[in-house]
Amino acid sequence: MSHALALDHAVPSVRVRRRPFRAVWRTLGPGGTLSLAYLVLVVLAAALAPWLAPYPPNLPAPLEAYAPPSGAHLLGTDALGRDLLSRLMYGGRVALVASVSVIVLSTVVGTAIALASGWIGGVVDAFVSRVLDILFAVPGIVFALSAVAIAGPGTTGVVLGLTIGYTPYVARVVRGAVLREARLDYVAAAWVQGRSGTAICLRHLLPNLMPLIVAQAVSSLGFALIDLSALSFLGLGVQAPDPDWGLTMRSGLDGMLRNQPGEAVFAGSCIALLVGSVIVLGDRLTRRSEERA
Repeated sequence: MSHALALDHAVPSVRVRRRPFRAVWRTLGPGGTLSLAYLVLVVLAAALAPWLAPYPPNLPAPLEAYAPPSGAHLLGTDALGRDLLSRLMYGGRVALVASVSVIVLSTVVGTAIALASGWIGGVVDAFVSRVLDILFAVPGIVFALSAVAIAGPGTTGVVLGLTIGYTPYVARVVRGAVLREARLDYVAAAWVQGRSGTAICLRHLLPNLMPLIVAQAVSSLGFALIDLSALSFLGLGVQAPDPDWGLTMRSGLDGMLRNQPGEAVFAGSCIALLVGSVIVLGDRLTRRSEERA
């Protein structure tokens, strides 16, 4: 017994080191990992803008209009002398919150419609499918323009309009997955055990569909950001003087005519990089969900 205890003390304990970075790299690949890193950087910069931004976003300084990048203004200033870096950081908050709101609302509504339609089937599913086909034929930005025409320019109307436009995309993708999953053995086993349709959808179907739903949501986030920026560029979304990337691009056009392209270039680069990162990340997640399926 004493030799056994001595042997136990002699063998050192082996600790398994968790390496989350390698797991992320293996899952997303180089492009997906870099995209995720840039997305996290943008989110942190936007969330911490009140503490990180060097100036208030709407603080004018007419004597410093169109100042070039310097130690005082890292990205320069706009036509009113406002610091571009500060406005881009605060504008990222508006862009992220609005686009995420569109995706979350459309994903929740579209998933609920798809689960109910795919599970009930029959006439209900046929009717819902026809309605989704009609809505799918209309671009989401048209619904946003209609909402703006009713509610007036602003973020609320644009978000609600785009939510209506994006819901059919989510519903069609999830509905097809529901129809496939409903034929599998585990659903039949749950049904034989006497569980209700609601319980099967929420406790069995929905968890198995979550990877697909998340991948679809991430992929759609980039397109929502493009639509929101385009509407703000047209003056229908965020209203001046509030900072927004699309609105900054619009005001930057006047600077380009004066040989001052910095405002439009920096705002456009922020939009392009974030959209590209989100699309690459969504593509990697979609592939992973298909591999698991």
